[in-house]
Amino acid sequence: MSIAVGLIGAGVMGMEHGRILSMHTPNARLAGVCDFDSEKARSIAGKARVFSDPLDLIASREIDAVLIASPDSTHADLVQACIAAEKPVLCEKPLAMTAEQARLVVEAECSKERAFVQVGYMRRFDPGYEELKRLYEANTVGNPEILHNFHRNPVAPDWMTGDMLITNAFVHEIDIMRWLMNTELEAVRITVADKGDPMMIVTRLANGAISSTELFMNCKFGYQVHAELVGADGTVALPEFSAPVINTSGHRASHVPRNWIPRFTAAYQAQTRRWIQSIASGAPNHGATAWDGYITTLIAEQLVKQIGTDQTIMLDLPPRPLLYR
Repeated sequence: MSIAVGLIGAGVMGMEHGRILSMHTPNARLAGVCDFDSEKARSIAGKARVFSDPLDLIASREIDAVLIASPDSTHADLVQACIAAEKPVLCEKPLAMTAEQARLVVEAECSKERAFVQVGYMRRFDPGYEELKRLYEANTVGNPEILHNFHRNPVAPDWMTGDMLITNAFVHEIDIMRWLMNTELEAVRITVADKGDPMMIVTRLANGAISSTELFMNCKFGYQVHAELVGADGTVALPEFSAPVINTSGHRASHVPRNWIPRFTAAYQAQTRRWIQSIASGAPNHGATAWDGYITTLIAEQLVKQIGTDQTIMLDLPPRPLLYR
């Protein structure tokens, strides 16, 4: 069974998703592409049909499932259209620009009594994070005490404001903490450098562990994401990024990627493959649900409202609906 996928968005992420769909995803084919720039859409469409209206792509009988990689502000409405059309959708994060928009997506899905939405928190499919979760669940290092995270980027994009360190970057750590240890965040304290970057975030989790997260969006030297779990009986950490080590003229050097794509190529590919497999088989995978997307956005929103208070922020989270239990 070949799943015909419609891709909305032909920017940097859309091009990468189009490549993965075309070259690394068995049982799927790129059947449609839509972007406000028709030339960009044609550049990645190949034999796929080019649509001028994303709603036409979603409604088309030629499309079985939809992958959304368009600007963040379009996500909620396009996901709502996919739910209304009862078509599976993989939506790049964030699910919505506001928690209220994300809550409405959850309500729409619950009204159908069926999950259609997967949110693109791809770290869940990274081999290192998957192994970290397996070892945690096997109690390899004992009860969790501390989770150390760091998230570094060489240069922040021009569009990344101070609040976006939370809403665009830290949301990955919010999701991975909740997924890795199957728990919720309870309280958060944020310390921000005078210039707004870097940022240190300490989080208390409902399972009794605490987490430290360094966010540094202008570290200059490269892109790095790392995590180490400290348990009562030992520690377990993600492996370092695999790159050749070069020895020459009395120096040893290795490569650090400049962006997220080399670091998470395997995760993006696995995420798309397993999304397609879940559509074909009906079996769920461990991708982020609409509920996960909502809670992540809700937490980020609550943090941004109090980011400058230098106080512990007590989070207020709603109960999980039956559909997502």
